[in-house]
Amino acid sequence: MDSDDSPGRLHQSRMTKTSTGSDHRYRPIGDYALLSDCHSSALVNSEGSIDWACLRRFDAGSTFARILDFDRGGFFAISPMGTSVGRSRRYVGDTMVLETTLHVDGGTITITDAFAMRPDGSHHPLNALIRRVEATEGTVMVDVRIEPRFDYGSARPWLRSHTARVQSAVAGDDSIVVHSDIDLRVDGDAGAISGRHRLRRGDSFTVMLIAQPAHQFDAALSAEPDVLLAETLDWWGKWSAASIAEGPYAAMLTRSALVLKSLTCGPTGAIIAAPTTSLPEVIGGTANWDYRYCWIRDATLTLAALSSVGHDEVSQGFREFLMRSAAGHGEELQIMYGAYGERRLPEFEVDLCGWNQSSPVRVGNEAAGQTQLDVYGHVLTAVHLWHCRHADINPDEWAFLASLVELACRRWTEADAGIWEIRGDEQQYVHSKVMLWAAIDCGIELATDYGLDGADTARWIATRDAIREAVDTDGVDPLTGSFVQHFGSVEVDASLLQLAITGFVEPDDPRLIATVAKIESDLCTDDGFVRRYRSSGAEETVDGDSEGVFLLCTCWLVQVMVMQGRTAEARELFERLLELGNDVGLYAEEFDPNTRQLLGNFPQAFTHLGLIASALAIESAS
Repeated sequence: MDSDDSPGRLHQSRMTKTSTGSDHRYRPIGDYALLSDCHSSALVNSEGSIDWACLRRFDAGSTFARILDFDRGGFFAISPMGTSVGRSRRYVGDTMVLETTLHVDGGTITITDAFAMRPDGSHHPLNALIRRVEATEGTVMVDVRIEPRFDYGSARPWLRSHTARVQSAVAGDDSIVVHSDIDLRVDGDAGAISGRHRLRRGDSFTVMLIAQPAHQFDAALSAEPDVLLAETLDWWGKWSAASIAEGPYAAMLTRSALVLKSLTCGPTGAIIAAPTTSLPEVIGGTANWDYRYCWIRDATLTLAALSSVGHDEVSQGFREFLMRSAAGHGEELQIMYGAYGERRLPEFEVDLCGWNQSSPVRVGNEAAGQTQLDVYGHVLTAVHLWHCRHADINPDEWAFLASLVELACRRWTEADAGIWEIRGDEQQYVHSKVMLWAAIDCGIELATDYGLDGADTARWIATRDAIREAVDTDGVDPLTGSFVQHFGSVEVDASLLQLAITGFVEPDDPRLIATVAKIESDLCTDDGFVRRYRSSGAEETVDGDSEGVFLLCTCWLVQVMVMQGRTAEARELFERLLELGNDVGLYAEEFDPNTRQLLGNFPQAFTHLGLIASALAIESAS
């Protein structure tokens, strides 16, 4: 949402008054806004402090990480001195440039924050974070404090003053240069660059932080911040102007598309799941994961969402990323990669206490080595969608896709970790079987429609039909008539809603109707929001921690409700879901209905792509 009267604003004001747990210094996860240049990211809280920033690339060691350790993580704060009497913020139009307005008893300042974008696009980053401060009322003393702590707070940097208006911080392979048009000083004992400046109405100053490899350190200023800020506004505005979003949800559709674009790695075409690591799914729990990587599943669903609102251009970059990362061979396909195609994402813990004492803080993600068989279906369905709308399939691409279909045929009887990446015994998950069915079905259609050579369509058809028979036989509870989470189970899980969305069953199939009813009975809160699954009848994860509602799953329920002709109910549920966003239209992975807080990594691509699909489903039925 671009304006201060966004649907989530009143709800967010309630959320920020709710206790976040034992340490009240931590801002709620939903208190943050995202900055991005399609290479790197930062989170700014509503008081004007950058408490998380990974500079030069999404998955770099953090420069600021106070969101994960208030005392040792580092931050970049701009604060008006005086008693606070209010604050508000917004993104400037349909851009990723943020304005934060802070009112104190002496006057008002507005902070404009952005990562600089080049006029010709996002492929060659400037790695420049711009913060412009203007007094709009009264006279205000403004405090600037920068405490860089590289590599997740482990490296206290070497600070230097080159002039009164140019400072630097260096440690290991990281460095930043701070350019300002006010005097700042270095406090080596505190590890801080700081200063104060008095602004009268109409006065302004700018602080620009440029990140660079330590061995390429250069204190020169390459471009004026005001010029860069104007070019950045223009770049994002032009990108958003291509959107075809319209109707009552147009603002939300555009903002969600901007978030998804912000999570796209410009040089490679990868799409990361979220810009953060280890923001907890359970406050004080251990379900804290690093999401700064490209899941193939998430990325293909993101591309479908962006395409639906007019941004097909993103798909070409991802297709090339996918082919490169898998080395052109289906056998090499992993479920996830680094933002630049890295295959190994070793998981380890760093010495930060975690958001509100929720530890451990993890870097890397060992789920990269899991077997998740639904990935074949997500790739093939995405390719089928792209080529139905646009282009032919070249021989190299078809060889890759055909190898994925062959793998789906070969592996469909295997157990896997499933869509929720459960770190326990592998199971015969029904959702995984259905996505394998979808992979083969799309492969058959592509081979038939395009007359492609090398497809053993007769065997593919036989395998596809065998998967259906297995799901029909072993994937249904004979007592309730509903589909089940995995073969041998009587429980449902929210991924079963995908059976209708992928076209495996018709929306009015009695088994699906029974499944939806059981999901609403077993997994929904009183507000209708959906949890992913339950374990042994208790509302907890298989990992042992209770968790909130999973916002993407609620989006799936909205879509299936529309498909079943329950459009009025779907709209009511969707309107309640929209209230869970923060004041600038951002959504996390989960929501805790008890504490009324957003949980998990933030903002989350999964949720924003689900919001787009849900809104379009409702509008198409209206």
